[in-house]
Amino acid sequence: MKIVETKEGVTLEVFVKPKSREFKIAIEADEIVIFCTEEPVKGKVNKEIIKQLGKLFHKTIELVSGSTSRQKRLLVRNMEKSEVEKLLLQSQQPF
Repeated sequence: MKIVETKEGVTLEVFVKPKSREFKIAIEADEIVIFCTEEPVKGKVNKEIIKQLGKLFHKTIELVSGSTSRQKRLLVRNMEKSEVEKLLLQSQQPF
């Protein structure tokens, strides 16, 4: 998994699969895959990811790069890498 601790928090590199039946997070071949229910139109997928990860981590989530790509880098503010990894592993079921 591409999780890096920084001064601001933790960055995650994720791969997004839009138009899924349900929102879920999976770890496949050492990559974080986020299945979104929204279509990739007008930033709907990005909003869904930020909202759902905000609920999961109870922290502020920012999109650092990849706003129009399926490959995205997200920042989880004020959190440690070990906490993020633990919550990601626990969340590998539908929300």
